Amino acid sequence: MTAESALAHDCARHIAGAFADYNAEFRAITRRAPQRFDARDWKGSQHDAVERIELYDRWVDRAIAELRLKLGDRALDPGLWRAIRAHFVTQIAGLADPEFNKTYFSSITRRLHGTVGVAPEIEFVATDLDPLASITSEVVTHVYLNRGSLPLLFEDVLGELRFRSPWKDFDRSVAHVTAEVAAYLATLGERRTLLKVEVIRPVFYQASRAFLVGRMSGRGFTLPLVIALKNAESGIHVDAVMLAEADVSIVFGFTRSYFHVDLERVGEAVVFLKSLLPRKPVSELFTVLGRAKQGKTERYRELMRHMEHTSDRFVHAAGERGLVMVCFTLPSFDVVFKVIRDRFPYPKNVLREEVLAKYSYVFKHDRAGRLVDAQEFKRLRFPRARFAPELLEELAAETANTVHFEGDDVILDHLYVERRMTPLNLYLRSASPDQAELAVLDYGQAIRDLAYTNIFAGDLLLKNFGVTRHGRVIFYDYDELCQVTDCRFRELPRAMNDEDEMRAESWFYVADSDVFPETFINFLAFDDAQRAAFMRVHGEVLTADFWRAVQQRHRDGELMEVLPYHMHRVRVASSA
Repeated sequence: MTAESALAHDCARHIAGAFADYNAEFRAITRRAPQRFDARDWKGSQHDAVERIELYDRWVDRAIAELRLKLGDRALDPGLWRAIRAHFVTQIAGLADPEFNKTYFSSITRRLHGTVGVAPEIEFVATDLDPLASITSEVVTHVYLNRGSLPLLFEDVLGELRFRSPWKDFDRSVAHVTAEVAAYLATLGERRTLLKVEVIRPVFYQASRAFLVGRMSGRGFTLPLVIALKNAESGIHVDAVMLAEADVSIVFGFTRSYFHVDLERVGEAVVFLKSLLPRKPVSELFTVLGRAKQGKTERYRELMRHMEHTSDRFVHAAGERGLVMVCFTLPSFDVVFKVIRDRFPYPKNVLREEVLAKYSYVFKHDRAGRLVDAQEFKRLRFPRARFAPELLEELAAETANTVHFEGDDVILDHLYVERRMTPLNLYLRSASPDQAELAVLDYGQAIRDLAYTNIFAGDLLLKNFGVTRHGRVIFYDYDELCQVTDCRFRELPRAMNDEDEMRAESWFYVADSDVFPETFINFLAFDDAQRAAFMRVHGEVLTADFWRAVQQRHRDGELMEVLPYHMHRVRVASSA
């Protein structure tokens, strides 16, 4: 082996070892979840979630620093890195989830070299690669056969769970699952006989809940099965049973915080989940399982593969133009791209650094089903011909610090990618009265849910919220987002005379953190029926008392749960 080859081999081994160490620490944090659940240590769970998210960048930065020392003035030698890449392929052959290793390698080379677009000779691109195609083994599961009795079947399923905490009423939980499954099977029309239940062996943990994730099958049918477990002071009980694809999709949705589940081979679990949720992109499944960087890699691959087989152009996203972001989309691809403007016109008074910080905060925060997961990308390259002229004109005029033109290409130094939703203001214009009322009520619930996780949206205009295909209302504009506990919620002072009443500006002092909830309704473009529905169900969110009460609950350290399933799926249990 030549000295050059030996150096390349040593660097490849170093990178592979660094990823192995990262992955071991990732799994060590993940394995705390059962203990957190048993101890009802929800603050510890939140700490683990943030620590695990921050882990990847820390290990990439460490590897880059070590490689700079090792390589010296050859740290940017493309020929050497081609050799390192070749040795790396050999070293990771046969490992579990080798695509994770490749993504880690590419993260190092992209940051080290400042790669714009892709550099296939020194990173792993393979946009035509199907990440699931090479997976031939199956995720480890427990299989339970129906021996003629649904109660006995689900007694077996729940009975194999091993928690330190006792069951609150094991028989009642078995009966609850049995009743839900029997009722759901009955709704499918013809008689359906359940033959077996298959459950992924590790339990899934998210916030304060544990989940059994599996599927049920019989002759001619396969259905998802997700069972949510709650650990209250009086013991563990089944909190909800989800059998419909739509309900399970929300649990594994792009607005939820990531699961903590210790999987030996993550790709196998993604194959299993994809069989239950065929409409869910593979990128989102990797992401919700905690592998956010792999989720970004797969989303980029999905986009590149899609662009190879389509010809539509990037255009402005539907809805009102934002003051902070230029938002655009590829009509045939279900995401929105967001680029920060160089300057923010009045009345916006935030700085670019503050916007970046708020998106970073949301990435690490418990999104609780009401905040879209925004993936941050850097230095992407797209063909100029794929952009509509009016979009190119705005990008050139408004985002010149971020967007550059290089020959026939457009270079985007920084952008966010989010799942596309229908802006709530546009949805209400075309929805039926019943659909509109449901959306208005869920909008109010979204404001509450955000408050319960210590988030105040800041700008409650309907254009800043979107409606998903499941009809859920989600907040996606973060430039004025802040913590509820950082606000000062006040009643609106009453005018002392007509002169005060007629002034265009406030006649009383307003600090930057002051919020007047009773004024919210003045900015919401509801018709009379929608306004009446909102006031009937959510009128209290227009009072300072509501917000001050939520503030106090946060300051008292109370956990205010926001569940990833509809309340009608929740078992009614006595107080803990």
